[in-house]
Amino acid sequence: MDDCIFCKIIKGEIPCYKLYENDSVIAWLDIQPLSKGHLLVVPKAHYQDIHEASEETLCEVMKVARIMANKVKTELHPEAILINQNNGEKAGQTIMHYHMHIKPIYEDTHCNTEEGHRTGFPDEEMKKIEEILKVN
Repeated sequence: MDDCIFCKIIKGEIPCYKLYENDSVIAWLDIQPLSKGHLLVVPKAHYQDIHEASEETLCEVMKVARIMANKVKTELHPEAILINQNNGEKAGQTIMHYHMHIKPIYEDTHCNTEEGHRTGFPDEEMKKIEEILKVN
């Protein structure tokens, strides 16, 4: 995609701090990191989100995410690692090219959590949702 900043990085038109690359996936440091070592794992093919990406792409991105998370854990020694992937603006996706974040969490890292934001539904509503979403 011509106007996609990630596609431009992948083509080498914009520089990045490249950490990993294979035929289908690339990983680089996020230039607006949450913490030291925050990186992105990005497929080279342009997909807007998880709904467009092929199953093979999703598997390859997750494989590289694990490689990079292990490297971060071993080399930077964070207390935890947040791995997330946003789909749509409302979910926090700012670049409309499917990608996964690997975010090391340290003692001083400000990290939004779901604590205090979760809710519950009555059993009857849960059963309705179960029926709607059940796959098999």
